[in-house]
Amino acid sequence: MDVAELRELIRNPNAAELELIARFGEVSDDAARERAFRAFAATGLPHRRIEGWRWSDFRAALAQLDPVPPAPTPSPFADIDGPAITFRPGREPQLPDLPDGMRAFMKTSGQAFGGAEDMPMAALTAALARDPGALMIEVTGKVETPLKLAFEGGGDAQFARVVFVVRPEASITLLESHFGGAGLTAALIEFGVQEGAEVERVVSQSGDGKDVQSVSAVVHLDSRAVFRQTALATGAKLARIETRLTHRGEFSEAHLNAAYMVASGRHADFTSHVRHGAENCVTRQVTKGAARKGGKGVFQGKFHVARIAQHTDADMQHNALLLDDGAEVNAKPELEIYADDVACAHGNTCGALDPLQLFYLRQRGIPEAEAQALLTEAHISEAFDGVTAERVRGVLLEIARDWLNAVR
Repeated sequence: MDVAELRELIRNPNAAELELIARFGEVSDDAARERAFRAFAATGLPHRRIEGWRWSDFRAALAQLDPVPPAPTPSPFADIDGPAITFRPGREPQLPDLPDGMRAFMKTSGQAFGGAEDMPMAALTAALARDPGALMIEVTGKVETPLKLAFEGGGDAQFARVVFVVRPEASITLLESHFGGAGLTAALIEFGVQEGAEVERVVSQSGDGKDVQSVSAVVHLDSRAVFRQTALATGAKLARIETRLTHRGEFSEAHLNAAYMVASGRHADFTSHVRHGAENCVTRQVTKGAARKGGKGVFQGKFHVARIAQHTDADMQHNALLLDDGAEVNAKPELEIYADDVACAHGNTCGALDPLQLFYLRQRGIPEAEAQALLTEAHISEAFDGVTAERVRGVLLEIARDWLNAVR
């Protein structure tokens, strides 16, 4: 594809978009990559004039694609047993010995991405992922030990793609760490969860005031499949964790829990879109947030229930705490329902800590800062209830406590 032609596709490209065009010109000529990049180029870097991105303006945050000094960070899941795969720009990930029931191989060419037109940052990732073009992981049995994936910027922009195919009745637990460490890091994780299979995904995101991060997931659930996701984000200059999930078979089940904790100069965005396309499916979504002065949290959730999806049972809840004046939280829960025999609900609250609860703790000799931290931890920790392994849940609680101690 001609680079000059690509420049014409993005209206008034900024310096970062010109750099992305140049990077695409360096990858091999590939129809799947070209389709993905064209889908991205239709909008360019998402900006506030695009519905769904008005609170997370990537174009403004990425005026230019400058490298930043790498700051290696140990994975919070490092002490948990299980094979680990680390993604760094310019380096092919080393595949460890994998347990029975799992195999992996790297694909150098592009991989078709069906959601390209709806997910511009995911489309960009699919187009620019290299070394490999995609890591393909097939799960054929019940894998007892978790698989750990770590995504590090390493100073330069990074684009990484992982595709999971989880065969019938198989199961796997995935522990993901996203550190930033570059002007832009982008990861795309895809799951095809076949009949009766189960996936548990736990995500930890962190970054500094220079990082822009995009973490996109696409999930397809067949009949009786179960997908459990828990994510904790402390934000970055701009961090967006986006999940698009489709119930394709009857009696599938999805649990999408998340928590964000943002302080000054940090922005965390949880966006999800769940499509119910089959009968008798269940979705439960709980998102908790806490924001300090200068921090910005975003929640956008949508349930789409097709006419065929009778007996859908779906519930979405978002609850955020504004801990200081000057904190900001934006929320947009949505239901779009075309079936007439469903049970669907959503709730959204934003407010301060309960003064009566603070008074109760203060009366018992607990200092104000510690009382606020205790109440905030109790609020946030509700999002971790779905984590099955107590040790993994403890890691998430430790991250939350470290954040609370650091911002007192």
